[in-house]
Amino acid sequence: MEQVKVIAPAKINLSLDITGVDEKGYHLLDMVMQTISVFERITLTKQDDITMSSNAKFIPTDSRNTAVKAAIKFFEYTGIKGGVHIHIKKTVPIKAGMAGGSADAAGVIVGLNRLYSAGLSTEQMCEIGLMCGSDIPFMIHGGTKRIQGTGDIILPAPQMPQCHIAVCMPTKGVSTPQAYANYDEMGIKTIVENEKLLKAMEENNLEEMAKYMANDLEKAAGSDETEPLKKLLLDLGAVGSMMTGSGAAVFGIFRDEETAENAVRAIRNKEISLPCAVRSVFLAKPVNYGARVTRN
Repeated sequence: MEQVKVIAPAKINLSLDITGVDEKGYHLLDMVMQTISVFERITLTKQDDITMSSNAKFIPTDSRNTAVKAAIKFFEYTGIKGGVHIHIKKTVPIKAGMAGGSADAAGVIVGLNRLYSAGLSTEQMCEIGLMCGSDIPFMIHGGTKRIQGTGDIILPAPQMPQCHIAVCMPTKGVSTPQAYANYDEMGIKTIVENEKLLKAMEENNLEEMAKYMANDLEKAAGSDETEPLKKLLLDLGAVGSMMTGSGAAVFGIFRDEETAENAVRAIRNKEISLPCAVRSVFLAKPVNYGARVTRN
């Protein structure tokens, strides 16, 4: 085998609760996360060294890129003498809180495991992932999970109720380190009730689930577009809306596909007056997997 192709889904946060800070200064979290059908597409080709290319001209293609770091750590971890050319076809916007970079890294680890027949378990792949970024283990697992600690504790969660998701990305992204620094400075805590959120999901109650979606970073992220976009999605028929991760993307949960499609079309084609500029808008569904090798 000389080449593999991988799809790596983006994620949204259904909740984000900052529970403290560890001895190294990292924020401790308690989150419910969900992978969705917005995909990064990664092609891995065997070669002697590690190189990278992408359709996105604005991202680094050297060791500053998390995908390249993941490849370096994979070969160090396994002791395999080899290399890879990584080509990433990006769809997930950067600085969106959708873990596009972590999805790329997860895709590289999963793909290299297949390309080089390394035989790593999911847990071992997650060990490599954690060396490169806190979201990567979840992006390897995918589905609906409760994530705690600094991203290293992955717990099962009830499957997200069937629904349709509209994701709006404003023109301006949000820096994750800056969002956390703002949170520390502001000291504004949101009420995040993960147990009630998970109970609603277990009962397959979409409206109740939407009621308990909450994100500690919404105010700290500093994006002026968050509240207007949440209101817009609710006005267009979403049963709930929230900023994902550290922002700046905002998503709305819709019960039926037609309402979600109409909302996305209205925003994309500017059929309605928009409260702010929107760089991109996606229609998605929850998916129950993380990065995986595909035939296409």
